[in-house]
Amino acid sequence: MPVSAAATDSAAAVCAPLPVLGRDVLVPLVTGGEVEYAALDIAASAPALQRVWDDVAAYAPYYGSVHRGAGYLSQLSTDLFENSRAEVARFLGCREGDQVVFTRSTTDSLNLLAAVLPADTRVFVFETEHHASLLPWEQRADIEVTYLDAPRTPGQAVDTLERALAEREPGSASAGFEKSGGGAQRSKNALVCVTGASNVTGELWPVRELAAAAHAHGARIVLDAAQLAPHHPVDIAELDVDWVAFSGHKLYAPFGAGVLAGRADWLQEAEPYLAGGGASRTVARRADGGVDVEWHTTAARHEAGSPNVIGAYAIAAACKALTEAGFENLVAREQHLVERVRAGLAEVPEVSVLSLFGDDAPRVGVLSFVVRGWNSSHFAAALSAEYGIGVRDGLFCAHPLVRTLLGAQSQAPGECGAPEGAPGEQSLNAIRVSFGAGTPDEHVDRFVRAVKELVADGARWSYRTEDGRCVPDTAAA
Repeated sequence: MPVSAAATDSAAAVCAPLPVLGRDVLVPLVTGGEVEYAALDIAASAPALQRVWDDVAAYAPYYGSVHRGAGYLSQLSTDLFENSRAEVARFLGCREGDQVVFTRSTTDSLNLLAAVLPADTRVFVFETEHHASLLPWEQRADIEVTYLDAPRTPGQAVDTLERALAEREPGSASAGFEKSGGGAQRSKNALVCVTGASNVTGELWPVRELAAAAHAHGARIVLDAAQLAPHHPVDIAELDVDWVAFSGHKLYAPFGAGVLAGRADWLQEAEPYLAGGGASRTVARRADGGVDVEWHTTAARHEAGSPNVIGAYAIAAACKALTEAGFENLVAREQHLVERVRAGLAEVPEVSVLSLFGDDAPRVGVLSFVVRGWNSSHFAAALSAEYGIGVRDGLFCAHPLVRTLLGAQSQAPGECGAPEGAPGEQSLNAIRVSFGAGTPDEHVDRFVRAVKELVADGARWSYRTEDGRCVPDTAAA
């Protein structure tokens, strides 16, 4: 829900940025001197909350093996690991019977789900998805994937999904969607995969409405909450989704862990994602020389090997810290920053902000844009080298979406850092700025000033292409 300007101003006055690591790191400028680093690429990886770091540091001396250890530290670590699972379940509003599986990342979580899908499942996914939720389904030869065109309004997203799901009903005519696999006969199982907030535009998707459409047609739905969970409350029961996937390193807990949470039945019925210790309950030799294995039916079934207890605890600590800070305040303050950035960029005619749903669509603190007359890699390099501002440039692991949004806005391939287009395609890339709970006002204000200065005056330094990236030319010093 959009937040009024008055509400954001009020929240900004009372809600300071959450303390994060690296807040006072100084970085050198090519033009001389140092400046406090403005980390505006948190959509890729967010800095760790100071509280998360402190919690992990306090536990570190008590580190021990997890599960089955008889020693005190092993028992302590096991309790910590399982309590972390319970904390994540509370954070996500899990239902009775839901499982929380710890993974390596959102990508790992969605690949796990792809691995446990029943054979002949049909998956529906919008072309707007991050590659983590766009590609895993193709690894299964026994499932069919239907790719849906990018919608231009939230309502169109729901309508598009409704028509695609109806098309799989017996006796219906093809709706003209692109398919990977066989014909239009209805499969027994169906899964919809959708993002909660775009990693390119930051726009919020109508998750609850899409879930209702999926369930009305007998399909299940998984929510990629990698960009949503750090910015908004995510409640599995309220949204009525079947699974949620997200990463710790985007939730201010960058320690290499992720989560897949939701319905247990497909997870329990499938072969383990990884085979090994921890996933097995009992293993016995057979008379013919082989082995019989009884696998766990709990989350441990898909957590073979020694678990990442530090990563799990870091995620749980971040969940608790964000909850106690109050998402209402965090959302309001972030919207305050979004409006500052959008208002500043709107004053630069050369800047075009990318959007699927329009300027008024609610979004998290993620915006992508292009600058007329600039290659995006060159612009991003200048922001870093001359202003100490870290942003991202490229196609953001969402190539189909960015290409759709950019359309014919090609960028000269001869410019510094210009990416090579695929055969027959134009050279395309964009700039992404992203911020969140730990971002101070000064960082976004510096970013807006830098954009205006670069557009008006150009870069103050020479740049060259090195390994496909635009970098300052040290020979110009």
